Amino acid sequence: MAVSRFMLTAVPFTGHVAPLCAVAAALVARGHEVRFYSGSAFRGRIEETGSTFVPWNAAPDFDENDLASSFPRLVGKKGVGQLLINVVDVFIRTAPAQVSDLMAEWERVPWDAIVGDEVSVGAVFFAERTGCPRGTFAVLPLNMVGPGGPPSGLGIAPGRNALTKARDAALRAAVPLLSRPLRAPLAAARAAVGLPPSPRTFDQVVFSPRLVVASGSPLLDYARDDRPASVHFVGAVQQLPTRPPSLPDWWGELDDRTVVHVTQGTQNIDPEDLIRPALEALGKSDVLVVVATGMPGRDVLPFAVPSNARVAGFLPYAELLPRVDVVVTNGGWGGVLAALSHGIPLVIAGGDLDKPEVAARVAWAGAGVNLRTGTPSAAAVGRAVGRIREDPTFRDAAARVGADLRGRGGAPRAAELFETLPAE
Repeated sequence: MAVSRFMLTAVPFTGHVAPLCAVAAALVARGHEVRFYSGSAFRGRIEETGSTFVPWNAAPDFDENDLASSFPRLVGKKGVGQLLINVVDVFIRTAPAQVSDLMAEWERVPWDAIVGDEVSVGAVFFAERTGCPRGTFAVLPLNMVGPGGPPSGLGIAPGRNALTKARDAALRAAVPLLSRPLRAPLAAARAAVGLPPSPRTFDQVVFSPRLVVASGSPLLDYARDDRPASVHFVGAVQQLPTRPPSLPDWWGELDDRTVVHVTQGTQNIDPEDLIRPALEALGKSDVLVVVATGMPGRDVLPFAVPSNARVAGFLPYAELLPRVDVVVTNGGWGGVLAALSHGIPLVIAGGDLDKPEVAARVAWAGAGVNLRTGTPSAAAVGRAVGRIREDPTFRDAAARVGADLRGRGGAPRAAELFETLPAE
C-alpha cells in the first residue's frame, strides 16, 4: 500500500473534531501522512493522533462555547434562527478564509486527498479550485436530500402511505425555496475565491459525489434505500484516549447501582434547559444520577443538586458508559452513538440545530423516547425514564442498534474507504 498524504478538515466544534481525530489516528496507523486543519483549541487533541496540526489562521479561530464573540448575529438566537445564522456566518462566510489557509499550506507541501466534515465549505471550494480528490466524513445525521423520504433536519420519519409519501415529495420540492436564504452567501463566498456561480443547494455542495463516509447506521437513517452507492456507514467513530483518564473520587459509587447519565453535550449548555429538570425528576429516585456539564473544569452547577447526583465537566465515556443504564441527553449525535454502541436506551430532549432530527431517528428505531422539546418539564423527564426502565423493548432496540454500530468497522473502516480517494 502506497503512503498517501491527507488533509483532514473540521469546523472547530468538539462534536466535529473528535470523530475526525479517530479517523486521523486510523490513517496514521496505516502509515499515511496526515495534516488536520481546525481551531487552535484542538491542537493537543489533533497532535495526539500523530497528525500535523494546521490552524485556522485567516479563518476566525472561534471558541465554540462563546460563538457570539466571533459571530455577533448569534446573540440571543436559538432554534431555526440559530441554525440559519450558524450555516451562513460560521460555515459559509468563513469559507474564503479557510480556502486562503488551505492554499497557503498546499503551496508549502501539497497532499493527495482532502477529507472534510459536511460543513467544511472551505474544503469544498479548495477541492474545486485545485482538482484535489475530496471525500466527506458525515459527523452529523446524514443530511442528504434523496429521491425518497423527507429532507433531513425536520425530525420527520419517511412516509409509509400515499398521503405521507406525498408530504415527503412536497417537502423535497420545497428544498430550493427553503434554501433561498443561503443562495446569496454561497454565491458571494464562491466569488470571493474565484469560483463561478453554481445552482447547487447547500447539501449538494457539501457532500462529495465521490465518497461519503457516514457515522451511524442505516437503522438510524430510517433504513432508507435511496442513498447513493457513494455513501458508506461506519458506525460509532470515537477517539480513544491516549492516557489513563483522571476519575473523580466518587467513581466507585457507580458499582452495583442503577445509573442515569444526564448530559447537554457541548453546545447550548444552559443547565436550566435539561439538567435541572432531570435532577428534579430523579432526585428522590433509587438511581445514581451522573451529570456532565459539557465544559472542562465546570464541576458544579449554579443550583443545589440532590444527594443522589454527581457532577463533572467531562467524563471518560469509555469508562462511564459500561456502567450506565439510561442516558438523558440533548441529542448530540456523537454522544448518542456512543451510548447506543453500548446498547443504552435514551431519553432525548432535542430542541435545536440537528437535535430534533437525532431524537426522531432514535425514537423511530425504538431505542429511546423523544421528548420533542429542548426544555422539558421535570414530570416529562421522569415519565420518560420510567418508561425506559419498565419497558424492555427500549433496551432490546438499543442493543440491536448497538450491535449494528459495532459491526460497521468504525474509524479503521473509514480510513480504508478514504484510502481509495487518491487512487481514483
